[in-house]
Amino acid sequence: EQSIFEQDPAQYRNRSLFETAPTNPGLYFGPYRISEVQRGAYIVLEINPSWWGKPPAFQKIIVKTIENTAALEANLLSGELDMIAGELGLTLDQALAFEERHGDAYTILYKPGLIYEHLDVRLDQPGLNDVRVRQALLYGADRQAISHQLFRDKQPVADSSINPLDTVYNSDTPHYSFDPKRAAALLDEAGWNIMKQGYRHNAQGEKLSIELMTTAGNRSRELVQQVLQSQWQQLGIDVRIRNQPARVFFGETLDRRLFTGLAMFAWLSAPENVPRTTLHSSEIPSEQNGWSGQNYTGYQNPVMDRLLDQLEAELDPVKRKPLWAELQRIYATDLPALPLYYRANAYILPKWLQGVRPTGHMSVSTLWIEAWHSTP
Repeated sequence: EQSIFEQDPAQYRNRSLFETAPTNPGLYFGPYRISEVQRGAYIVLEINPSWWGKPPAFQKIIVKTIENTAALEANLLSGELDMIAGELGLTLDQALAFEERHGDAYTILYKPGLIYEHLDVRLDQPGLNDVRVRQALLYGADRQAISHQLFRDKQPVADSSINPLDTVYNSDTPHYSFDPKRAAALLDEAGWNIMKQGYRHNAQGEKLSIELMTTAGNRSRELVQQVLQSQWQQLGIDVRIRNQPARVFFGETLDRRLFTGLAMFAWLSAPENVPRTTLHSSEIPSEQNGWSGQNYTGYQNPVMDRLLDQLEAELDPVKRKPLWAELQRIYATDLPALPLYYRANAYILPKWLQGVRPTGHMSVSTLWIEAWHSTP
C-alpha cells in the first residue's frame, strides 16, 4: 500500500488494493478477511487463518447491502437477514415502530453516538452564498419539534458537528432556536424581500429556490425533508426535493460536488476527531486533485484552516480546549453546513446472538466481532 500511495498520493483512494483487489488476503489481520465482493449487493467474510486472537464463533458472515429501509425490515422478518446493524440500518423512527410490533421476538439496542446529521450547503450557489440566508434556514426550521415528533427526543438538536458526548464539546456554541420572524427578517436583509406568487425574489427578479437532496428510500430522511420543505416554504422559499440511491448520492453526487443546494447525510466521528477533511480549504474535491477530500460544501476560511492545522499539531489538552471552542463558534456562525441533530442508532438482533457491542462512534460494532456468539 505504501508504494501505491507514494506513486500518486492524489489517486491513492482509487488505486488502493482495498479498492482494486479487496479479496487479497494480505490486506487483513483481523479475525475475518474478505473472501468475496459483489459490489452493491454483499461482502462475504471468512475466518482469517492468520488471526492471533480469540477464535471467532462463526465460520462465515455475509454483509448485505439493501438500500431501501422498508425492504431491509422485510428481509429481516422473512429470515433473509439475521440482524440489522445500527450503523447503516433502520432509521430511529422505524426502529421505534418495529419495537412496538415485534419487540418480543428481537433484542433491540439503542446507542447514542458521535453521528452528526446535517445538511451540506453548496456555498457557491446564489442565495446560499449569503450567510444570512443560511442562518435564516436554521431559524426557520423547527428542529426541536422534528426531534420530538419523529424520534421521541432520542436525537438532540445539534449546534455544530461536535457532539455533547465528546470531551471537547462547547456548550457556549451559538444556538438557533425556531424563530420564523427572525428568519424572515434575515431574508429581507439579504435582499430576498419581494414576494411573487408566494415566493421570495430579489431585485433582479430571481426566485429564492433551493434543491434539497438525500438518499432515496431512507424513510426518516424523507420525512425530515418534507417537514423542512413545508417550514421553509412558509417563509417564501421554493424547496425542490430530488433524491438518489445511496450508491449514486455518496459515490458520485457528493464526491464530485454535483449537488446544487442542500445535501442531507451524516458524518460519523471519533472522540476529538479533527474535521480537517470536511472543513479545510485544501480538502475541496476537484478534478485536479482526483476528487479527493470531503469538503463538499467548498468552505474556505483562513481562520478555520489555521485552527485545523493547530489542532493537528497541538498535543496539550489544556491548549487544545480553546481551539475546539473557537472551531465550534466559527462553524455555527459561518454555517458551511446546517446542523440538524445528533443521531442514535438502533441495532436489531436475534435473541440468540450475543456479544454485539455498539460503539457510538466511527469504530463500528464489528470491531469486536470475535466476541459474537450464539446461545441456545
